[in-house]
Amino acid sequence: MLTALDEHDVWDFIVVGGGATGLGVAIDAASRGYSTLLLEQADFAKGTSGRSTKLVHGGVRYLQQGNVSLVIEALRERGLLLANAPHLVRNLSFVVPNYDWWEGPFYGIGLKMYDLLAGRQGLGRSRMLSRERTLQLLPTLEPEGLSGGVVYYDGQFDDARLAINLAQTAAEQGAILLNGFRVDALLHNADGEVSGVRATDAETGTEREFEGRVVVNATGVWADTLRRMDDPRAAEVMVPSQGVHIVLERDFLPGESAIMVPKTEDGRVLFAIPWLDRVVVGTTDTAVEEIPLEPLPREEEIDFLLHHAALYLDRDPTRDDILSVWAGLRPLVGGSGDGEAGTTSALSRDHSLLIAPSGLVTIAGGKWTTYRNMAEDTVDQAAVLAGLPERDCVTRSLNIHGFHSHADEFGELATYGADAPALRALVRDEPALGERIHPRHGILAAQVVWGAREEMARSVDDVLARRTRLLLLDARAALDAAPRVAALLAAELGRDEEWVSRQLSDFEAVARGYLPG
Repeated sequence: MLTALDEHDVWDFIVVGGGATGLGVAIDAASRGYSTLLLEQADFAKGTSGRSTKLVHGGVRYLQQGNVSLVIEALRERGLLLANAPHLVRNLSFVVPNYDWWEGPFYGIGLKMYDLLAGRQGLGRSRMLSRERTLQLLPTLEPEGLSGGVVYYDGQFDDARLAINLAQTAAEQGAILLNGFRVDALLHNADGEVSGVRATDAETGTEREFEGRVVVNATGVWADTLRRMDDPRAAEVMVPSQGVHIVLERDFLPGESAIMVPKTEDGRVLFAIPWLDRVVVGTTDTAVEEIPLEPLPREEEIDFLLHHAALYLDRDPTRDDILSVWAGLRPLVGGSGDGEAGTTSALSRDHSLLIAPSGLVTIAGGKWTTYRNMAEDTVDQAAVLAGLPERDCVTRSLNIHGFHSHADEFGELATYGADAPALRALVRDEPALGERIHPRHGILAAQVVWGAREEMARSVDDVLARRTRLLLLDARAALDAAPRVAALLAAELGRDEEWVSRQLSDFEAVARGYLPG
């Protein structure tokens, strides 16, 4: 990728930000034949895009809010994502438990509307459940006062793995993508129009300038920071909100169904979801002012999740049961001023496309499920703005890297899809790579090597947080595995002992934030 930087004097598109939206824009632009450069300050999906609730969904909450158009868009995109990345997206049943007489009919009618909006792209019909059937699907559900339930169907995925596959897809379409490349300034021409960026390679400290016909700001919660590089007087449009998830052992929620609580005390939807043989419980909604690269969960957020998990599970989880806890920042747009501090759950997840007088294009808001549609809108507008030849979007039917219709046959390597046979070949060629990096988890040393060779992994954090998901699944195990991962990476990347020591220190600082305290 670094070598290929010199292939263009002027790029058609420069995309800043390597999360879901930026990667989607890079795929869309490159697949239309536009020369495309993407720069990410840290790692792909390092921010919000790697910290989601792991759902590809229309959003039952948005239906409650009356935002039918967003639900329709998201349900359509859910169907496209399931078709284009079947190795990462799967159908999951969700049960809404009913403890009051009115809940069954009330939520049953709402979920029938959800089915209707999904149309032919529905994943299954919702239906009412008896008390007995509800407990069959959710054997660890709190039985006291339970009258029944409603089951409906939505999608689940591995967010960071999809981001890595999107980066690979963009590269296959001709885009150049660089992680660890921080944009420090925007370049302007004599007319005050944005004409490129100045960026720094984090590994070498080397500064580079890149010229582009259009610059797309896809930096999520950091969007205002880049907008103010363009215009220091630009009004803030982002209203960041923090969401926290805790991870428990699988025996807290055995079976193949998730729990969905439509309304908690703070008005949010709460989920308890089986994911990668663990249980994820989330999320909170806390207005925040600071937007660090590594947001930390607050004590009250952890207590909130434990309290609500105890309300719906017959075995009450404690802090000692938490394997990992992570925080993510939602890139909510509050441009109309209708969201006040502390009420960010009322803000829409619609996306906004902002075009500055200088020509800087900012794509803000949205959610994982609609990343492709957001990218299409962005490229349509940005191409016109840059005076590029008009070309049709092709991403509705573009298979994502790793596409495989029967990836489950690869067992614990299923999320690699079509790449899984090559990983198995690595183990055949080097049997030592078939060893697990931690005895409690099925992650192989081969996955670390593969991450370095094929997926641009440059650090222990890249491997343990995003190429594999061990940090999110079990923070203590990730800390235990870090020395082995650092040694494997050092051998692949040609690093010395000083680098290994620094990596372990940096990773420990990050991983401590995933421990419940």
